[in-house]
Amino acid sequence: MRRTATLLALLLPFPAAAQTDAGVGTWRLSCATDRMTDRTACQMLHARPVERSEPGRPALALEVVERGGRLVPAVTARALTFEGAARGLLALSGTAQLRFPPNRLFEMPCELEGRSLVCAPRAEDLARAEAELPSAERALVRMQGLAGTNAEPVELPLARTAEALDRLRREAPPGSAGPVEPPAFEGRELLQRLFRMFGQ
Repeated sequence: MRRTATLLALLLPFPAAAQTDAGVGTWRLSCATDRMTDRTACQMLHARPVERSEPGRPALALEVVERGGRLVPAVTARALTFEGAARGLLALSGTAQLRFPPNRLFEMPCELEGRSLVCAPRAEDLARAEAELPSAERALVRMQGLAGTNAEPVELPLARTAEALDRLRREAPPGSAGPVEPPAFEGRELLQRLFRMFGQ
């Protein structure tokens, strides 16, 4: 429990007052309000990471994000720093593969959003991702890109997902699924520093 709370504190990149912090099945739902702007943001994260954090490599998580008014699965690494630049490299050419067996996989391109890496379904896959997530019993995730490729996918069990999604819809204001991000220029600055580091 303490480890989960610490992970959530690291993933929320703003000083906030917690409103909700609850476990639902294999998911953790957290809502917090930015004390400066009074904006509320919510996160729905799988309790187990896709990849655990290591020095210079922030954790990767299976997260539910909002895209086009739909709540869909994504693979994220939040609040990147220059020390965690290896995750930022995934935004240059990386993808996440996500599958809810027995359905076919999704190829999810990775992009920088503020200081976060977000690998989300393409626009044409949003409806299928939204439809498959609530009843899925497990998820297979594999990362591919400059930061390395896992030969075998990570398997995450899923439980009470529909219930967690319903609670997220009730408690999250529209457009607030995912933490409030810093201005976009920080992501561009991170990439510029990466280019300089590799002599591009």
